[in-house]
Amino acid sequence: MDIEFLDNVIFLGAVTVLSALQNVFFAYTVQNESVHPRTSNTAFDRVKVANHNCIEVYPTFLALLWTAGLLCSQAPAAFAGLLYLVVRHKYFVGYLGENCQSLPGFFFGKRLMAFLFIMSTAGIVNYTTNYFFGINFLFYMQTVTKASAALLLIP
Repeated sequence: MDIEFLDNVIFLGAVTVLSALQNVFFAYTVQNESVHPRTSNTAFDRVKVANHNCIEVYPTFLALLWTAGLLCSQAPAAFAGLLYLVVRHKYFVGYLGENCQSLPGFFFGKRLMAFLFIMSTAGIVNYTTNYFFGINFLFYMQTVTKASAALLLIP
């Protein structure tokens, strides 16, 4: 495989593998919670619903992560992806407690997905303008996304 190509996707691949490991952890938690006999199933129900909510968004996350990383800039997309994994874990763990504990993770996750969506859209628009008009804004987009990725840390 071409080493230059791998340099352009290694961070995206690492985030994807970490997200797969996180899904295994979530599934293990659901399995572990299901084997304990309980008089009420509230703990199991919460774990199951939290896992289901995370799994529903997972394909969208992967599509946005890879599209943003390939068409715009790998490093900010991978950074946003790592933050999303942390936030998704916070959401999952928060869902096991009070209902309000999962909300910060949910809202922050929406912001990270919006950032990846904007990066993906900008990459697609750049490719289209480059293809049809010969205008390439990739350098400017990479500069803006690298600078704005640090702003994702602001709560």
